[in-house]
Amino acid sequence: MTWAPCQPERAALTRQRAAHSQGNHLHRREFLPAFKVAEADMDSTKEEEALLQSVRRAGAAVPRKRAVGRLVMHSMVMFGREFCYAVEAAFVTPVLLSVGLPKNLYSLVWLISPILGFMLQPVVGSASDHCTCSWGRRRPYILGLGIIMLLGMALYLNGDMMISAFIGERQKQQTWAIIITMLGVVLFDFAADFIDGPIKAYLFDVCCHEDKEKGLHYHALLTGLGGALGYLTGAVDWGQIMLGYSLTSEFQDQRRMTLKSLLKTLLNMPSHYRCLCVSHLFGWMAFLSNMLFFTDFMGQVVYHGSPYAPHNSTLYLSYRKGVEMGCWGLCINAISSSAYSYIQKILLPHLGLKGLYFIGYLLFGLGTGLIGLFPNVYSTLALCSLFGIMSSTLYTVPFHLIAEYHREEEGLKLQDGEQAGQHGRGKGIDCAALTSMVQLAQIILGVCLGLLVSVAGSTVTVISASTVALIGCCFVAFCVHYVE
Repeated sequence: MTWAPCQPERAALTRQRAAHSQGNHLHRREFLPAFKVAEADMDSTKEEEALLQSVRRAGAAVPRKRAVGRLVMHSMVMFGREFCYAVEAAFVTPVLLSVGLPKNLYSLVWLISPILGFMLQPVVGSASDHCTCSWGRRRPYILGLGIIMLLGMALYLNGDMMISAFIGERQKQQTWAIIITMLGVVLFDFAADFIDGPIKAYLFDVCCHEDKEKGLHYHALLTGLGGALGYLTGAVDWGQIMLGYSLTSEFQDQRRMTLKSLLKTLLNMPSHYRCLCVSHLFGWMAFLSNMLFFTDFMGQVVYHGSPYAPHNSTLYLSYRKGVEMGCWGLCINAISSSAYSYIQKILLPHLGLKGLYFIGYLLFGLGTGLIGLFPNVYSTLALCSLFGIMSSTLYTVPFHLIAEYHREEEGLKLQDGEQAGQHGRGKGIDCAALTSMVQLAQIILGVCLGLLVSVAGSTVTVISASTVALIGCCFVAFCVHYVE
């Protein structure tokens, strides 16, 4: 529905414009001939119409500025999501191996959820663009996916204990424990990946451009804090403190687009959107290949332990110690991510988005390469701070570029006399397309990396992360479009 200003509103706009330029305008009119005065009046009418056209854009008022508290409250969703994600990254691989999943099959877990996500993520983004729920377009999806996250988390952390309460036979216990744990991982990954798109789209819907930038920085800040707290739960030896005796540990026991038309829309995206998606894919491939296997890398390579050894053996205890130390490293990563999200605001005017994007990939590539070549406990923990720079970069810069692309498109449409909202691709589907690269990265890693790990060991994960990140550096530098 278009909005047309009534006569009092037109008069108010005219008075506002006149108050701004009255002095200079009257001074000029005193010395202009009559025909020049008439031309000036015509120009004044054209300026007024242009102003009214900008006010009418998209059929609604431009979103008002939001208080800092509101932006922080919105970012708390990212805090909770990242807390749960950190727990998964720290524990899933050790938990799957400890319940008896064969090593050559555990990469299958990383395939099921991302395949579903890659197929359905854009559908959810498009559906949220056209949702007519009284709660709003994005909130129902955020709430529903949050509940699924909690369900999946409960299943993969407690699958072994749940099954042992109902099944007595050891062989059946192991089989069903593996099934329940894998189901929990799939549900959690599915929801945690999907929820990011609606969260970003909600921010873009309700904020002006300046607040979008602030909101993305708060997202990165609270994402880092949530991750730090999540990894901290794995870094603490709960059996040595009072709380550990009362709580068991994780080791115990409107018209919506059809899929066909949606895929056509994605293929017809402007080239700079596609290039941004590819660079995001490289970034997440590098980041996930390191993060998903990092605690296992610390347990097996750095501490020379084994998850398959008997649970009372020295090898298994060494592996557990390595997992705990890996959690400390991931905690350092999350804290540095949070700190860097603040530093980004200082660096942005000097380096620009291109500089920030390039530095994030470069430092991560160098850091993971050094960890793979020199797997020492203390150097590894120190280099974990570089992971946080990559994390903050992935959570802010690509979405910042999406906001810039939309701003550029809206400006061009206004210059052409069109309404800014008149296009078939909404912010939700753009955010979803970008976020779906996370699932595609998981699919690629699930197919390739699991086989490499079973053949060459966990060291290959950090070397692969370094290689892909350095390739991504070149793509970020030469292929991604940056709005001037």
